[in-house]
Amino acid sequence: MDLIDQHTKEIMEDCKVRAHKAGLEFGGDSLEYIVKNRDLIELSPKVMIPTLYDYWVHDVEVLKEQGKYKISPSNPYETVINSRPAISFYNDNNPDWLNTMIFYHVLGHIDFFRNNTLFENTWTDDFVGQALADKRLIVQLRSEKGRWLDYAIEFSRSIDNICGYFEELYDTQFPQSMLPESRLDYYFNIFLQERNSHSHPRLPEHEIFKEIERFNQIRSTGQPNPESNFLSEVKLRFPEFQALYDKFNSIKARELRNSSIDILEFVRDNSSFLNKESNLWMKEVMTIVRNTSLYFSPQIRTKIINEGWASYWHEELFGKDERIAGHEIDFAVINSKVTSISRVGLNPYAIGLRLIQNVEDLADRGKLSLEFQEIFNSENRESFNRKTGTGRQAIFELRKNFSDFMLVNTFVTQDFVDKYDLFVVGRRYNEDKSTYEYYVKSRKAEDYKQMLIDSMYHPPKIDVDLTKTTDSVLYLTHKFEGRQLVREFIPDVLLGIEYLWSGCSGGNFQVQLETTEIYKKKTTGDDAAENEYKRVLYSMKEKKIGKEYL
Repeated sequence: MDLIDQHTKEIMEDCKVRAHKAGLEFGGDSLEYIVKNRDLIELSPKVMIPTLYDYWVHDVEVLKEQGKYKISPSNPYETVINSRPAISFYNDNNPDWLNTMIFYHVLGHIDFFRNNTLFENTWTDDFVGQALADKRLIVQLRSEKGRWLDYAIEFSRSIDNICGYFEELYDTQFPQSMLPESRLDYYFNIFLQERNSHSHPRLPEHEIFKEIERFNQIRSTGQPNPESNFLSEVKLRFPEFQALYDKFNSIKARELRNSSIDILEFVRDNSSFLNKESNLWMKEVMTIVRNTSLYFSPQIRTKIINEGWASYWHEELFGKDERIAGHEIDFAVINSKVTSISRVGLNPYAIGLRLIQNVEDLADRGKLSLEFQEIFNSENRESFNRKTGTGRQAIFELRKNFSDFMLVNTFVTQDFVDKYDLFVVGRRYNEDKSTYEYYVKSRKAEDYKQMLIDSMYHPPKIDVDLTKTTDSVLYLTHKFEGRQLVREFIPDVLLGIEYLWSGCSGGNFQVQLETTEIYKKKTTGDDAAENEYKRVLYSMKEKKIGKEYL
């Protein structure tokens, strides 16, 4: 794996200039590497992060990918990761014209990473550098703890699989006007009156009154920014003030968003077993696993729109680039492979590209308006055109604010389905031919939209029930959303939670999970079988699983 040569780097820098003129924003420097297929196979299980921590599952994935490659060799065109600076990888046998097209595609990805709201908590992070520090810590812990380190990773990742982190993807920094307490109110109403630890004892009332009087004196002098001057002295006297204020408002901001603490975070912060000095290292492991998932969580929720955005720009920019001359047919062949609509299954490049192009066309014609929505005549809808010319502005708003679900749920309409001749494919068994056959099951927009939504990432919603959690019971509640948990995985996940919560050390400690399961009702005669929904409670105690119906 080597950096691209100077000639290829000049092509990339020229593509940056043209992309920037078109409105894309991708920061300053970027790193481009030439890789062989072997490198890509080894990096893929680590999400292309060379510095990601080592884990046995990564090795298994490498062996699996090697087997696949032997059966069906292929050359991926590019891979780009959301890092600072952005890093991208290219196959070692790409010609210049192909690299030019791919560079535009990559710049589209980088622009999306740096501007989509879901990624805002990654905009200032050097994840590659942080991953390297995490990797070194894991290596050190593995030499000290042996197999127990891998157990800690295994248990943490099993919990991580049932954490969605969606509420954590947005910036928790609210405007000052929205915070429950200003710094001054927090200082007088909470900080001074609730200090009750040994190191930070509560101040007597007469001391609090003296502080109020001191602030009033500063304000009476008429000097500018009396609050800032007063609080600067507070920070000198109480160095812990700012940290406690930030923590307080972080909790209140979470409450304003009506968000809950994910299970991994709750166990890490509240387990008496983990808070023992000899077990603090496990909390570091859990933090590494959680932070890694948080960093990649936006990508899994924006696969369709991200790939569609990058495909839109490689078509738009390379189609106007003079370096396409003589390679129009080659470009058409490769582009059709990337962006053609799959009749069976889902091609995120194709659907994302067409949704973005469709939104641009709707905005240019003024169809993103109430006036158009109130038209039901098909001919009038087709001929409607206000020539607003706001299409480019509209798709940049998409790039900034939309996820896959928002894009699909908003813009997969009957007009869109009809325009691109989309349909839902069904499968049935043909007894005469002893084979399965595919057929057009539905051409309705609602059915096609639901098919796309069902294909998206949708982790279970499992919360810690604080009203039922005690010193001896960690009570988890699964919010049933039409899909049941995978039953065979429940015992192993609960075992991992039990260990991290109590160390499986015996006693009365147990982990309980309340969930809903689907059963087929028994029927007689020709009656169709119906689903029956039962609320059940799983209990893990001393490594033994129990189950009861509620």
